[in-house]
Amino acid sequence: MSYCVNCGVELDASAKKCALCNTPVYHPQDFPEKEAGEPFPTQKGDVETVKRKDFGILLTTFVLATSATCAILNACVFSGSMWSLAVIGVCVVLWVMMIPVVIFKRQPIYLSLLLDGSAVVLYLYMLARMVDSYDWFYGLGLPIVLVVTLVAECFTFCVCRFPRAFLVIALELFTGVGILCAGLEAVIDRYLSGGYEPLWSAVVVTVCVILDIVIITLLSRRRLRNAVRRRLHF
Repeated sequence: MSYCVNCGVELDASAKKCALCNTPVYHPQDFPEKEAGEPFPTQKGDVETVKRKDFGILLTTFVLATSATCAILNACVFSGSMWSLAVIGVCVVLWVMMIPVVIFKRQPIYLSLLLDGSAVVLYLYMLARMVDSYDWFYGLGLPIVLVVTLVAECFTFCVCRFPRAFLVIALELFTGVGILCAGLEAVIDRYLSGGYEPLWSAVVVTVCVILDIVIITLLSRRRLRNAVRRRLHF
């Protein structure tokens, strides 16, 4: 039993149109079902991959535009101090650190660390030039950057040179942390008092030495090392 979609009157099963309002009547059998197709298109499209070179151009443009704008504002409008050097220094550090990521991916890790340290030194020098005070730069800032860069270079060399096992990397890490803390306190004490009296770095070095001894013992004992690996799942 069917009804007119327009006026609602009951229709005959064989009616082609409504007897009251002449609205055409369509029966389901008049429209054969189509075969069910895929709910999604079968043709695959490829999205154009953004090249690393494009990111490099974008980053370089941003750095240059920011540096040039701040330099012009500093020279023409806000000329009371050389504040633009701080912004330019940050831009330089950002650009140098992003080189191996978006510009030159094959850059050696040792060169990347050296360039990062050089960029930080340049930034600190710009800050010293901005405040017209170089004592803290030569006595504190520069030595700290040199110590951090040297330790980072040595740690990277050890990681690349020796087996990359968890215990070996942990041994190298604890050793590097101890040397770094001792070096930092030595630089700070020399700048503040002209001498060196290890305090907090001695605690850190002691802990690192104990951990190194434990790790060396594990590395030298195969069964003990395997047992620890099974229990700690590494």
